[in-house]
Amino acid sequence: MDCDDSINNCISLCEGHLSCVGLDLETFTDELLTHTESTTRLDLTFNRLKDLQPLVSFTKLTELILDNNWISDNTILTFPRLPLLHTLSLNKNRIVDLGQLLWLLKECVPCLSYLSLIGNEACPNELSSLEAGEEDYQRYRYNVLRHLPKLEFLDSRRVTEKECLASQIFGSSLDPVKPVDNSELNEASSKACGTTYSPLPHVNKLDGEHHGTLVTSQYTYHGKHSEGNRFIRNNEL
Repeated sequence: MDCDDSINNCISLCEGHLSCVGLDLETFTDELLTHTESTTRLDLTFNRLKDLQPLVSFTKLTELILDNNWISDNTILTFPRLPLLHTLSLNKNRIVDLGQLLWLLKECVPCLSYLSLIGNEACPNELSSLEAGEEDYQRYRYNVLRHLPKLEFLDSRRVTEKECLASQIFGSSLDPVKPVDNSELNEASSKACGTTYSPLPHVNKLDGEHHGTLVTSQYTYHGKHSEGNRFIRNNEL
């Protein structure tokens, strides 16, 4: 039995449910693509798909499971338009850019009502980061719901009316803020001015052109209550 025969034997189709789990597939096989017209639910868990564009052939697809597929921000850009899809699970992948993902899903999956991103860096919870807390996760939920207001379930929780309202009230303040790189700002400023950044004045004064002021203070310092003199003896002065 060759490799293709082994893969084909692991593909099962039952009442519109097509399953191809744990085969480390990087591409869609010919056998997999022969069931495009009859598949409504597709489970591709535990594979290594690098291109999601072939999903466009599954015209009747309503549920898609892509857990544990090493899907990255670049891979997700190949996600096609699936107008009937209402359930999408992307747990335990390598998605970091939440903004890009939400924009893509809004354009490509207009009927989406269930989404799960647990285990991705884009979803800040204990599975993706030990530093993420409940406040971070709730902020993430508000951000997702602001872009995908039709969601009824997000990750393992049902979406509440309170969350929907809060997501619209907070608006763009929910977007993640990237830290400012001061080195890039200084470099841009230097290019604009045509000089290298320096905290010193740009113009050096010639000898004799400086301006100074000499004044006499009306107060005399006696050294009393000075913290600097606490451990100095008189004979050491």
